[in-house]
Amino acid sequence: MSRLPDSLLDACCCDPSAPFGQDPARDFGLDKQAAQLALAELRPWLNQQQRMLWANRRSALLLILQGTDCSGKDGVIRRVISSFDPQGLRIHSFQKPDVCEQRHDFLWRYQRRLPGAGLLGVFNRSYYEGLISDPLDGLCKPAELPARQQAIQAFEAQLLSESIRPLKCFLQLSKNEQKKRLQERLEQPYKRWKLHSSDLQSYREFDLRQQRWAEQLTASHTEAAPWYVIPADHRWLRDWLVASLLARELERLQLDWPDTSPPFSLEELQRS
Repeated sequence: MSRLPDSLLDACCCDPSAPFGQDPARDFGLDKQAAQLALAELRPWLNQQQRMLWANRRSALLLILQGTDCSGKDGVIRRVISSFDPQGLRIHSFQKPDVCEQRHDFLWRYQRRLPGAGLLGVFNRSYYEGLISDPLDGLCKPAELPARQQAIQAFEAQLLSESIRPLKCFLQLSKNEQKKRLQERLEQPYKRWKLHSSDLQSYREFDLRQQRWAEQLTASHTEAAPWYVIPADHRWLRDWLVASLLARELERLQLDWPDTSPPFSLEELQRS
């Protein structure tokens, strides 16, 4: 297996005093070609571990991908997750709440999509949007945020009590790199479909949104459910870091194939 070492992964663990204090373009002295080869070597091991998770059906993992527009949440899913066994995989992308979802508590749409035992769940954006995007979109009042923060704390405690292990990754993108990627989407037809009118507003509010995300990462970073701030200016490094963090979480589960008694014997099969 070729995941990154613990020392480097721990270097991405959120510093609550300065969540975005590190350079999103840092590369830890790593090499793009070597990283891509290492990720290719790591995928079969990840795939086997994910199948073991599904076969045992004891606990679940929930990979949370947050980040500004163009930070690569979809890219991580394509390059790291897409080859997994779909039977044991649940991927959900959360956009602005629709009319039905707005009738419910802000956590409702996330609660109903939590992974069951044995599943790897992936949230492309998450319940933390209820603290950042919802107030900016006029879907909640600032006075509601303290209660929402407490609700999220209780929600994550519930996840852990139900053997759902959250892996929270914030993909940190620089403002210059976001502008470059938005320009790519404007210029390249095969990327243009991903653009929304809200992307321009989000770019204009980059500093405000970064400030609010920094505050929330500080408030919600805990030992049991830490945040990892992933430098995302380099796509190749972003993917390898997330894959390595996922590999470490799977290692900690100490998975093996379940030792179950077969429902019939080889002799019975031969006699049939």
